[in-house]
Amino acid sequence: MTENLALREIGADEFVRVWPLVQQVIAGGDTYSYSPDMRFEEARDAWTLPPSRCFVAERGDDVLGAYLLKPNQPGLGNHVANAGYMVAPHARGQGIAGTMCEHSMGQARCAGFTAMQFNFVVSSNTTAVRLWQRHGFQIVGQVPGAFRHAVHGHTDVYVMHREL
Repeated sequence: MTENLALREIGADEFVRVWPLVQQVIAGGDTYSYSPDMRFEEARDAWTLPPSRCFVAERGDDVLGAYLLKPNQPGLGNHVANAGYMVAPHARGQGIAGTMCEHSMGQARCAGFTAMQFNFVVSSNTTAVRLWQRHGFQIVGQVPGAFRHAVHGHTDVYVMHREL
């Protein structure tokens, strides 16, 4: 159900549209390491200040998802992209995360990145793990107990990578 889905880059001035989505996702304490009480300014800066770029997936005025694209590391590691994706709870299961993943890889290629790496994929987020694997990402590392899951306690995280 990705018909009529528009993806576009936004700046700090529009991040207020994405903020309710970010709040919903991090409040669960089950997929992102961000503190559930993260402030707007901190999120806006992390997602929109260069070298970070923020993209929104919307249908009309409804923000269905957003993703962050940035270098995984500065300096000699800046040829590898990093990204993070969030989908509104009411829009899950519609192919939006996959569409954003494909879009982000295209944007990363255009920006000169040669690979993409996800540093902190919570192992219990099996839907995301399977999705990233379908898009060519491989688990290249596992960090035991690195995430304090709100329900499961200390949970492993995966490092996932793919060439672009």
